[in-house]
Amino acid sequence: MDARGYGILRWKFMGVILCFSLIPLVALGYFINGQFSRTYEDKVTANLRIMVENKRYAIDMFLRERIAQVRNLANTHTLAEMGDQAFLTALFETIQAGSNSFIDLGVIGQDGRHAAYAGPFKLRDVNYSSEDWFQQVMLKGVYVSDVFMGFRNFPHFIIAVLRREAGKTWILRATIDSEVFNSLVQNVQVGRRGDAFLVNGEGVLQTPSRFGEPVLGRCVLPVSEVKDLSVLNLPDRERKVLVGVVPLRTLGWKLVITEDPGEEMSPLLTVKSAALSLVLGGALIIFTGALLTTRAIVAKLERTDREKAAVDANLMQSGKLAALGKMAAGVAHEVNNPLTLIREAAGWITDLLTDEDPSSLRHFEEIEEAARDIDRHVERAKAVTHRMLGFARRMEPIQENVDLGSLLEGTISFLANEAMHRNIVIERKFEPDLPLISTDATQIQQVVLNLLENAIDAVDKDGIITVSTFRGEREVGFTIRDTGPGIPPGVLDKIFDPFFSTKKVGEGTGLGLSISYGIIERLGGRIVAESGPEQGAVFTVHLPAR
Repeated sequence: MDARGYGILRWKFMGVILCFSLIPLVALGYFINGQFSRTYEDKVTANLRIMVENKRYAIDMFLRERIAQVRNLANTHTLAEMGDQAFLTALFETIQAGSNSFIDLGVIGQDGRHAAYAGPFKLRDVNYSSEDWFQQVMLKGVYVSDVFMGFRNFPHFIIAVLRREAGKTWILRATIDSEVFNSLVQNVQVGRRGDAFLVNGEGVLQTPSRFGEPVLGRCVLPVSEVKDLSVLNLPDRERKVLVGVVPLRTLGWKLVITEDPGEEMSPLLTVKSAALSLVLGGALIIFTGALLTTRAIVAKLERTDREKAAVDANLMQSGKLAALGKMAAGVAHEVNNPLTLIREAAGWITDLLTDEDPSSLRHFEEIEEAARDIDRHVERAKAVTHRMLGFARRMEPIQENVDLGSLLEGTISFLANEAMHRNIVIERKFEPDLPLISTDATQIQQVVLNLLENAIDAVDKDGIITVSTFRGEREVGFTIRDTGPGIPPGVLDKIFDPFFSTKKVGEGTGLGLSISYGIIERLGGRIVAESGPEQGAVFTVHLPAR
């Protein structure tokens, strides 16, 4: 499997881990968020209901107390007392000292004119007989008006109580202080967008709206049809408004309290943000863990595959070398027999020539020279077969005393012809008296062959390969240096990886250096690759001394 295949496998592992980890986390977070949101919204709605109910109770209580106060004043005093201007003024001051809920107090006769008046306005001569509120109180006995402008030309509402005394009818009228009443209504406003106000049955504002119309303006919210305590969730331009509406019990007004759900939900948003941060943090931890785990698994798998491939390649190479050794031995034996016969025949010819007279034999010298040439070439052929037999004997993995210089010289001879054809000079710089080492000569020879073949391929033509030996206190080794282009810096740390090759496609398996690295490691040594500008590649093999 190549690097792309391992990358795909890594992402598949990550996908499986993330699916089985994140899907339950996201589903749980979504469920908890929904449940918590609904619970919190229900709580906000319930709180608004409680607030509206409590405020209605407070306003009803205020109005009932004011009505009872005016009724008690009318029922406990006579018209003669209340019609006395000084008495009414003193009574009003006493009332104001205990409660400043009234702006003024007036006694109105059955003709609609003031009999007495205590307050800041000049209303003594005003005739109310044609006013709607006057007609209502004459019919009902007790009347609380809607907010109206009246003769004051200022929004206000009144409480009027009818009293009949000794055949006379008179009205005690009190005007509620708007500021006190408005403060009572508006102190429930919540947040920067909250509002609270009163509307009558026609939807006309009885107290000012914080963000809407002033008193006596038209309420824009659809609250006229509300008959009981209700909470409405209404869109208002780009935001939603939570509206609590409840009718007052004292009179036909409705209390309206609005809230901005965004403000009320801000703690929920904070919790959501914290929960989202936790979920994202958990997802990040899971992703990081999945990434690290997947990388470790795939890296381990890749390392195992590479090790297996290296072992397989090594076994294959060993099998090939064993087969090559057996073939070399067979070829050497087959060649040695006719060489022996050829050499004996050449010796017999030479012996025959010694008995002949050189002057009597026309081509004596040519025949004698040919016999010597035959003997010389037979000797050369025997040297080759001897090396082949030596190579075949060294196929068996044994520990033996090895002369590193001789082993290098013998291995170089295998590639001498190829180097000569490419005009490559193989220089030898062997240290004298190099100590013997105990190792597997066959495997060392395989390493030398791999390194020399790579050096020849790197130089290609017209270059120099230098093979040198060195010795240390506890090690002996050799160096193979070539004058090729060298190893690029970006691939120097990958040069011993299995299947990694800098050669063109089809020209190398990428296993030679990996196998060589494994061989030297198993033999207790190490191999180092170096490369630099204008120096080619340098491979140094360190082997433990005997």
